[in-house]
Amino acid sequence: MSFEKCYKINKRMKDFNKGWYIAGGWAIDLFLEKQTRNHHDIEIAIARKNQLYLKEYLHNWTFNKVIKGDLSIWENEYLELPIHEIHGKSDKTKDELEVLLNEIELNEWKFRRDESITCKLNSFYSVTNEGIPYLNPEIVLLYKVRNTREKDHQDFKSVKDYLTIHKKAWLREAILIHHPNHEWLEDLI
Repeated sequence: MSFEKCYKINKRMKDFNKGWYIAGGWAIDLFLEKQTRNHHDIEIAIARKNQLYLKEYLHNWTFNKVIKGDLSIWENEYLELPIHEIHGKSDKTKDELEVLLNEIELNEWKFRRDESITCKLNSFYSVTNEGIPYLNPEIVLLYKVRNTREKDHQDFKSVKDYLTIHKKAWLREAILIHHPNHEWLEDLI
């Protein structure tokens, strides 16, 4: 199993100095230091306030914003909530990347679906020994609670026993606020 896609993104983003993090299932696998399932795409998270810097950094890419499930060209407008997803494609290499905009101000992340759910930025992400930044698993899993698919259940099962007591408690409290009847709660006691 290989982290080739993650290494490739890390190399492409090495000079983007605004903070970025591998998200989704790849983040779970980076945390576990092994690939647990097939991934069809790769996602990164950035602070919403850095979206135009990213577009400038990847100036030879074409970007689309996602509005209610539909893609439309992203010009140079600043994207506000509820828009939080951008799809990019390199005009040169045809590489693709999904970008998730996160509400990060100063040293705090806020969950876009309920801003009462927060964490300090240093609890939001970690970095692999190879220098790849990724979202911590409890953050990734919180995003998967709303419309949980089979691959999301698989991610949860793969990582739940490796979460610290603190991470489990944070995730449990966040799920109780966001989706109080979710089935994962019984495994987070």
